[in-house]
Amino acid sequence: MTQIYKRVALIGLGLIAGSMALAMRRGGLAGEITGYARSSETRKVAGEIGLVDRVCESAAEAVKGADLVVLCVPVGAMGAVAAEIAPHLQAGATVSDVGSVKRAVIDAVGPHIPKGVHFIPAHPLAGTEKSGPTSGFAELFDGRWCLIVPVEGTDAAATKRLRDLWVGMGAQVDEMEADHHDLVLAVTSHTPHLIAYTMVGVADDLSRVTDTEVVNYSAAGFRDFTRIAASDPTMWRDVFLNNKEATLEILGRFTEELFALQRAIRTGDGDHLHDYFTRTRAIRRGIIEAGQDTDVADFGRVKK
Repeated sequence: MTQIYKRVALIGLGLIAGSMALAMRRGGLAGEITGYARSSETRKVAGEIGLVDRVCESAAEAVKGADLVVLCVPVGAMGAVAAEIAPHLQAGATVSDVGSVKRAVIDAVGPHIPKGVHFIPAHPLAGTEKSGPTSGFAELFDGRWCLIVPVEGTDAAATKRLRDLWVGMGAQVDEMEADHHDLVLAVTSHTPHLIAYTMVGVADDLSRVTDTEVVNYSAAGFRDFTRIAASDPTMWRDVFLNNKEATLEILGRFTEELFALQRAIRTGDGDHLHDYFTRTRAIRRGIIEAGQDTDVADFGRVKK
């Protein structure tokens, strides 16, 4: 595949950054990949496994000469990182990100982007519960969606170049407005994660009564909750703090639905329960038919 960027700088070296590095290397999409992580231990491990071509000791060093910089840090840290690297960005470079929230990222990062540098937020809808520099794999984005969220005045040629990169890494690409993105993700990702964390927390409380039975006899549903709830706590703390309105709106709707089901169970309304479960089952089938999941164990995301 044709090289798209001469040098790509990845700021943060966890699951997404590591998978990007491996996917770019697989496709020959970048001439050089530099990387930086705040943790010295992360930098050490990344260097030992050859995750990127060059592990740098500062974010400023990593972005020098890069024509693409990708912020792969928690949403709450992106503004500070953008301020740190701003003086070292070369003219014509593109700054992007992989954050799960877009309006907060635009507000935090945008003011620091120098004139002559393109800022194009993005969000790959892919992941596992794993984290750290050894968690990435080149196939993570294959068949997944990456949403590009252009800001006002975004350069069309720079956007196409970033789109070509994500396609080259295996993703399907679409564009979406920031506030709409945050509402959609509140439904498809943020609120489900909050519910999963809550259910596992309830099970943890019960385990003090039932000893180890909740863990030892976990059925598939609870195992799925624990997989989701095993995600990076720093990342998810920042997601909820930076997407409050959309998450609270969807959480309110969820609560209303839950009360309706609670009432149906209490009153023995089997027809309501059956109709509800039939409708939601069809949604699950639609997700599989759309190629956004599989009907095999572990959601088809077992690391190969």
